[in-house]
Amino acid sequence: MRRRFWLGIAAVTLIGLGSVLAAVLVYQDDRDDFHQMQREEAMRAAHQMEAVAGLSVSQLTSAAAFFQAEDDLSRHEFQTYGRSLISQGALSGAAFIPRVTAAQRQRFERSHGLTILKRSAPLDFRRSGPRADYFPITYVVAEEEQENRKALGYDLGQDPGRAPFLDRARDAGAPVSSTVIPLLIGGRGINVFQPVYRDGAKVETRAQRRAALVGFAAGSFRIGALAAAATEAVTAEDEVQLDVGGETVFGPTDALDGASVPLAIADRTWVLTVDSPGGPGLSLPLALAVMGISLAALLGALILNWGRNERIQELERQASQDSLTGLNNRRRFEEDLAAAMARSRRDGSTGALLMLDIDEFKRVNDSRGHPAGDRLIQEVAGVLRRRARESDTLARLGGDEFAVILPRCSRGEAQLAAEAIAAEIRGHRSEEAGDGVTVSIGIAMFGEDPRTGVATVVSEADTAMYAAKDEGRDAVRVFDPMALRENVSD
Repeated sequence: MRRRFWLGIAAVTLIGLGSVLAAVLVYQDDRDDFHQMQREEAMRAAHQMEAVAGLSVSQLTSAAAFFQAEDDLSRHEFQTYGRSLISQGALSGAAFIPRVTAAQRQRFERSHGLTILKRSAPLDFRRSGPRADYFPITYVVAEEEQENRKALGYDLGQDPGRAPFLDRARDAGAPVSSTVIPLLIGGRGINVFQPVYRDGAKVETRAQRRAALVGFAAGSFRIGALAAAATEAVTAEDEVQLDVGGETVFGPTDALDGASVPLAIADRTWVLTVDSPGGPGLSLPLALAVMGISLAALLGALILNWGRNERIQELERQASQDSLTGLNNRRRFEEDLAAAMARSRRDGSTGALLMLDIDEFKRVNDSRGHPAGDRLIQEVAGVLRRRARESDTLARLGGDEFAVILPRCSRGEAQLAAEAIAAEIRGHRSEEAGDGVTVSIGIAMFGEDPRTGVATVVSEADTAMYAAKDEGRDAVRVFDPMALRENVSD
């Protein structure tokens, strides 16, 4: 009897020890999974914010190159170019700030109808005194039209919150970000200054850059616009905090116990923190340790934990993948196209976007039913997979419309690739289509003009695709703006 007693005690002890051990293992597993998920969310949010801001900074750099090539930049030219800068990305305002010497001041003020101003108080603008150089805001565009003229003539060279960053950008020959300051167009944010040098001047040394400086292209980023790019990448329940230079500029002022990731905007490093609610639960480990839950309960907890992780992975997959074909969906396609265009700008290469539409697809749906239409879409997706290079990106944009992103590709190579795809689909035998399958393909190039945006490339490829349909379907057309203008004039 005593033996059975001690065996029972031993068994209970073993179960207790096993339960405590299982509780510890489950807690550590939950904690690691939670921290990993939280860090992935933070990295995804930081990447999206950095990509959006980086797109705007690179556009600002392109604007500086355009201004450099123009000997006498007109207000109309700036307004046209400036509106394109704030229509995409995160810029809320853009400005051109020329360098005006003391000898040039009178002619500058007369020709532009501006007075060069200084500010001694937030709302106290008055005529500036003599200086060797002035940096007046000469042209400006902003999201709010009424803000456009408020800062005209204001000499940033006398602004203690901005002048040091003008000097730094001039000497570095690269975009430089200010600290977070009250913006002249309203709200709080940062200014990014990109120096503009005299066209053809040598700018290898600091002295050469100072001598060749003709002004700056400036952009205004509101904190809210930057933060919106990050918050769109996380769930509504997550808390997001932005810090720069040791100051919290967005989100809770108290420190968050979440995952922090650095990101760069121009030359300044920000820190983005994401704190997900809840955290790893303690109730299950405590119950296992105190009550000695049986092996079945432990296995059930593990199964629930695995199910939760699989559900998270499935949700992440659904967010970027088309459920019918397994190709990327429209949201992921737009991100991939923006990334491919950014790479093209960086390495000076060209790429192509192919837009495909199945011809007479509605007839298949109407005559054979939607299941047959779905199977045909899957077959076309399979053909695209077989034809694609490893570096190509495939996407289904919806309905019977597909897209193929071809990086590092010339116009001729893109046309050959499109014709090869069309030929293979034409030769594909499908029970669903009956008398064969054909597609109409439109091609648009990117990288030839670094100022072209994602929406423009998609629109051009779409236009070319419908031109192929209008010419009888089963065709490949490359977007040609000259031909388009001729068609419009006809």
